[in-house]
Parts: sequence; structure tokens; C-alpha cells
Amino acid sequence: MRENYLEKAQEKAEVLITALPYIQKFNRKIIVVKYGGSAMKSEELKYSVIKDVTLLKLVGFKPIIVHGGGKEISDWVGKVGMEPRFINGLRVTDEPTMEIAEMVLNKVNKSLVQLVEELGVRAVGISGKDGGLLRVKKKYSDGQDIGYVGEITDVDPKILLDLLEKDFLPIVAPIGMDDQFQTYNINADDAACAIAKGVNAEKLAFLTDIEGLYRDINDKSSFINRITVDEADKLVDDGFIGGGMLPKLANCIDAVRNGVHNVHILDGRQLHCLLLEIFTDKGVGTMIVREENEL
Repeated sequence: MRENYLEKAQEKAEVLITALPYIQKFNRKIIVVKYGGSAMKSEELKYSVIKDVTLLKLVGFKPIIVHGGGKEISDWVGKVGMEPRFINGLRVTDEPTMEIAEMVLNKVNKSLVQLVEELGVRAVGISGKDGGLLRVKKKYSDGQDIGYVGEITDVDPKILLDLLEKDFLPIVAPIGMDDQFQTYNINADDAACAIAKGVNAEKLAFLTDIEGLYRDINDKSSFINRITVDEADKLVDDGFIGGGMLPKLANCIDAVRNGVHNVHILDGRQLHCLLLEIFTDKGVGTMIVREENEL
């Protein structure tokens, strides 16, 4: 019995030792985690993600969570008897929908704060309106008016940097204001990229509903663990990337070219995907870097 216990304890110790170089390398570095998709729908996955981020905080990282809430917004729009409308994949956000979106996103925000606090880490939930974090202008979709949907024009990261300095874990809802202080809904991917650039993040991690990038989506052996921004550009130009992944990958490329050290595309449906990606040599998703020899 004792030998079996010692063997299992030794295995756990080996796992911790394997993680040590990564903990040393990224100590006090900022990581932005974009949290959304299926990982938000399952309570088990939600708790797993929050535990991962909390662990990163406790071992020395400076994490920031940027969350979505599209599914919940659509649910509430339906509950009040309205029909969700989309143009080119973007939600048409009239004034009543904007009110619902802000209400729902704030509710999601505070629920995540509560989970983090339950795990013993101090968290603060804010939106892009707080401290002038995200300034936007009205966004159009191929010239069509889609209502109160914002395109980010400026990021003032002071409130985030102050919170990190005071040892809080910031959790950000993707809402911003324009120059006339009108409220706008923002695509959460766009918000995460803009914030990652604004705080010069070491890493930006997207929790998505896919495993990562493939050279051929129908060939599982073509999975890409690591790719440079130039190679990613070529994938797009050659037509290998389409659908909802296209704007996400464009955001990733832009982030890496504008100060973020590397970007990770991860399957948020996989338990502990963040820890497996960051604390293992090969990882479990796709990492996008500037140059081939970068770590």
C-alpha cells in the first residue's frame, strides 16, 4: 500500500518539476485568456477553466480574463420575445438588444468573479467602459448598419495595469463607449486582442470550440502545433482557413505582429487545456509565433 502511494506521489512530483522551467520563464508575465464558446455552457468546464486561470495566478502569472456571452444574450433576447438577428455573422444590436447584452454580460462577469473569489484569489470584474479601457466607433458590416456594435479605436490599459499591480485578477466584459459616451457591444475576440496588445501580454490564449489549426480540416494528421505569422498568412492566402476561424486567425496574426509574444488557439472543451498548453513542451493546441526559433 505504502509503495503504491509513494509511486503516485513521485509521479505528481515529476509533473511539478516538469512545469518548473515554464513557471520560471513566465513569472510576473501577463497572459490574456479569451473565454467563451462551449467552455462557458458547461458548469464542469467553466469551473475547470477558472481553476486553471487561478492556478496560473498563484504560480506567478498575471492573468486577465476577457469573456464573451453571445449564447446567453441570444437566450435572453428570446425570453423577452425578440428574435436575434445576424448580418455576416455579426449580431444586429438595436437599443433594446444593447440593454439586454449589457445586462447579460455583467451577470456573466460577476459570476466569474464569484468563482475566482471562491478559489481564494481576489478578482475584479469590469467592462471596457470602466476607466476608459475600450474606446470604440460604430462598426458596419459590408456597409450595413448593425446597430450598437463597436469597433475598437483605442485601448487605455491603466485600469488593468493598476489592478494587476494591486494583485487582483481582472475579468473584462466586452463593452465599450464611443467619443459621445454611447455604449456599444464588442466582439469578445476583438476585445481580447486589443487588450493583449495594450498591456504587451506575453501570451494570448483563445479558448474555442476547435482543437486548433489544420492544414486540411478533413485530415486530422495535418494538425498544426506551431506556426509563424508568415506561415499563417500563407494558410489564409491559399484558402485553407475559412468561416469563423478566418477573423479569429486574423486577430491572432495582428496581435503577434503588434507586441504579443505568442498566441494560443485551444479547445476549451478539453479539461485543463490551458495548463497542458503552457506547462508542457508540445502543448495541446496551436501556438502562433513571430519567428520559428521563438519559444
